[in-house]
Amino acid sequence: MPLVQIADHDAVRRITLDRPELHNAFDDHLIAELTAAIEAAGSDPTVRAVVLSGAGASFSAGADMNWMRGMAKASEQENREDSLKLAQLMRSLQFCPKPTVARVNGAAYGGGVGLVACCDIAIGVDTAKFGLTEVKLGLVPAVISPYVVQAIGLRQARRLFITGELFDARAAQAMGLLHQSVAADALDDAVDSVLKLFAKTGPKAQAQAKQLALRMAGTTLASAEQIDRENATLIARLRVSEEGQEGLSAFLDKRAAAWAAH
Repeated sequence: MPLVQIADHDAVRRITLDRPELHNAFDDHLIAELTAAIEAAGSDPTVRAVVLSGAGASFSAGADMNWMRGMAKASEQENREDSLKLAQLMRSLQFCPKPTVARVNGAAYGGGVGLVACCDIAIGVDTAKFGLTEVKLGLVPAVISPYVVQAIGLRQARRLFITGELFDARAAQAMGLLHQSVAADALDDAVDSVLKLFAKTGPKAQAQAKQLALRMAGTTLASAEQIDRENATLIARLRVSEEGQEGLSAFLDKRAAAWAAH
């Protein structure tokens, strides 16, 4: 069964992560399917906009536990190659030539926050929870860090990266991760309002405007690729480190890590 559902309507491509029983958590298969779906949408001349969402109650819970278990046993080089694939997903979304909307239907953690940050516009339900909890595992949000820092700013990122705390939709909107938070029954109307704005713009100018904003912020595809390589090396090293191994083992065994205060 496909892990990503794709539907077109009125020149809008709706891409939905479809692992609701696992809160749309990432594994290598989902990453590959989602990357392909985003790149296909970006190159399709019939598509004017992309809406990214999750099936079920969550947007995306980040890394799948079984996938994490495999990465905990993998070599540093295997972890680096794995991280580069996740980096390609984020980069494909960030630089997608079509305008993108994150329809945040529920919780987003780790890589799920990265997806939200990579979209041009993010609208979420007011009950959604968010978290960058990697430090609790002895890790860091390396691959998604460039996009999250751009979305919420350095000051907020420093706090959330080092505390691993959860935050709600109101805080997400205040710091810029969400542009808008609404009641669940108003989510689709809010997304449709943005899509109507897109429809009134010149598609070529719109694509150039997106790239202009990124370029003025000092972000190019070439610079992003270089940063992704450096961050993939970092997270691979941390995953195989003593602290990273302890953090992952503790999480998978559902126990407190050795450094956790009791």
